[in-house]
Amino acid sequence: MSETSRKRPWLAVVLALLVTGLGHAYLRRWGRAFGWFLAVTAVGILFVPEAAIEQLYAGTGVPIGDLFPVFAVIAASVIDAYVVAVRHNRDLESASVGVAGTDRVAPEGDASAPAGAAVPPEAPRVVECPHCGREVDAELDFCHWCTEDLPKPDGN
Repeated sequence: MSETSRKRPWLAVVLALLVTGLGHAYLRRWGRAFGWFLAVTAVGILFVPEAAIEQLYAGTGVPIGDLFPVFAVIAASVIDAYVVAVRHNRDLESASVGVAGTDRVAPEGDASAPAGAAVPPEAPRVVECPHCGREVDAELDFCHWCTEDLPKPDGN
């Protein structure tokens, strides 16, 4: 999993309510974001009467039943954004358990620790950005401070 930060499910929900697909864009699920946006647009074109759209633009009262198909797709998108965010956080936590050392044990032939003993977690690798001089996670391809590309570990 390339995304290493926890996501806020409530923020994904709020963004999905503002613009369909925006919650998924926050979660960096670009295909889902575009898919939900297309779904709400297609449902609006195919299932909402043209008169209801004209009334909506004119600012007059629109029967809520005419817009129900669009609201149903928006609700499904909001629920999906919430579920994806929660699942992302759960997967991230389960992956970090192995890294944190609770599930990692020394192999039989490891002389540095008795067999079966817990292995301490490895320290995160940090490098210094050659452009701005700040510390950056070595697994990133760019500096999150100045957005300049970082040199590859092989020197390229």
